[in-house]
Amino acid sequence: MTITSEDGLVYSVPGVSCGNCRTAIAEAVGRVPGVSAVEVDLEHKRVTVTGAGLDDAAVRSAIDEAGYDIAA
Repeated sequence: MTITSEDGLVYSVPGVSCGNCRTAIAEAVGRVPGVSAVEVDLEHKRVTVTGAGLDDAAVRSAIDEAGYDIAA
């Protein structure tokens, strides 16, 4: 699930549970053009992405390539 908010794009990613998850997602999403910040909230299983001209499909692809599924 993707939510667009004034904070950016917010994704529900149920599989995030540790520091390695946080690092893998932050590095993969951080390489997407336009991304200025990535916050991975392990407690609430959310990834918040901020930046200019964000491409939802590219961010989704980066999360997938890092090995995580976005909740439907």
